[in-house]
Amino acid sequence: MITPLHQDAGFLADVAAARGEFSPTRLFIWWLGQSGFLVAYDGHFLLLDPYLSDALTRKYAATTQPHIRMTERVVDPAMLGSVSVITSSHRHTDHFDAETLLPLFAAAPAAKLVLPAANVAFAEERLGAAAHHRLLPLAEGGRATVGPFTFESLPAAHEALAPEFCGFVVSAGPFRIYHSGDTILFPGMAARLRPFAVDLALLPINGRAPARRVAGNLDGAEAAELAHAIGARCVVPCHYEMFTFNTAPPALFSLTCAQLGQPCVILRAGERLSLDASR
Repeated sequence: MITPLHQDAGFLADVAAARGEFSPTRLFIWWLGQSGFLVAYDGHFLLLDPYLSDALTRKYAATTQPHIRMTERVVDPAMLGSVSVITSSHRHTDHFDAETLLPLFAAAPAAKLVLPAANVAFAEERLGAAAHHRLLPLAEGGRATVGPFTFESLPAAHEALAPEFCGFVVSAGPFRIYHSGDTILFPGMAARLRPFAVDLALLPINGRAPARRVAGNLDGAEAAELAHAIGARCVVPCHYEMFTFNTAPPALFSLTCAQLGQPCVILRAGERLSLDASR
């Protein structure tokens, strides 16, 4: 089992330490495992697609595809009461987890959930009364703002383009973050993203070779190539080292980034990355 760099009280201590460095020209981001990230900007906190439970491990324990954890949980969601907004790029449990969202909502009574408009009925069924006044649904191209964070919904192809899958470009002050959700490459993808001048791309790398692809995600080379094609200032890989059946080492990703001259950072779970707009 992989132990996060910072976990629980240690993770919260690292978040508290970052508070002393908050400014309108700095952005901080922590990898929470899978496609989950905590983003901090100028005193405000955002969670991108958090999965902070063992819901899938329990659900599939007695099946032919057990979801055996590789990385310990970074932090109890009930400890993240400072979060003001959360995203869910699609309805799969590792991106929309009621066992993560309900404790988050209890800890952060005003927090909103940004999600594809096609998934509202699903969210209301899964979250029950806790969804009331929480949901900010976005159709493709739609925009919403919560505090300093502005979200724009972009298409994603989790095997195929469909309205229940999306990615988000998040703007915060001078920064632009692209969180792709689960996606493979599709025609026009890079051209759609290039005008955003993305500072940080967060891309999955657990896809398989095209002839046997079942993950519905970019592989490491594709993630590096997409980041380069859109002119991303930096790219961070995700969606690996959570479940033993659905992972990939980051070696191909880092090698391809090096070949392309694409800046990248490989984070450990619980590790912080800092961006400075003046650099």
